[in-house]
Amino acid sequence: MAVGLSACASSFKADVSRFQAQLPAPQGQSFAVVADDPALAGGLEFATYANLVAAEMAELGYTPAASPESATLLVRFDYDVDNGRERVRTTNVGAGFGRFGPWGPWGGFGGFGFQRNFAFGFYDPWLAGPEVRSFTVYTSEVDVKIDNNATGERLFEGQAQAASRSNRLQSLVPNLVDAIFTDFPGNSGEVLRITIREDGKSVKPVN
Repeated sequence: MAVGLSACASSFKADVSRFQAQLPAPQGQSFAVVADDPALAGGLEFATYANLVAAEMAELGYTPAASPESATLLVRFDYDVDNGRERVRTTNVGAGFGRFGPWGPWGGFGGFGFQRNFAFGFYDPWLAGPEVRSFTVYTSEVDVKIDNNATGERLFEGQAQAASRSNRLQSLVPNLVDAIFTDFPGNSGEVLRITIREDGKSVKPVN
């Protein structure tokens, strides 16, 4: 699962794992994107996201087929987001006594060296202590599998996951699809942290 919270930052981070077995180079092979989960087949939402996958395959050089039956490659696509889990973050806003300790350099009314939890030598309980915040983290995922349509042989499997403060698939799925096709098809068995920003992408292995 991606460590960064994708929706609360200016960049989107996804952990991508990919496996392949003799995936053919794009030399006239055709493809069709189909739902790996039959419950998604035929839906307008699935069609919207499937078009993103089809655009990535076409950009690689593969040719859209007229129908799944006539395709050389079947691209099985699935997406999901979980129900989320609560996280608690604690921030100590009153840590430390300043440069000269809790009472400053001149005793009980030290006017210098106090931090937020001390105001002119007096302790204020409303300005000190930890600040606790609760929020929900969602894990989203897309899966792409590519099969040889004639033999049924599995040629490629890929998965992209991200943790975020949002569960809106409309914004999550396009980024996850973008991540899974970054440096496609990649090295088999390698797990990468892919960061997508407005000014570009960065890719690094996940140890």
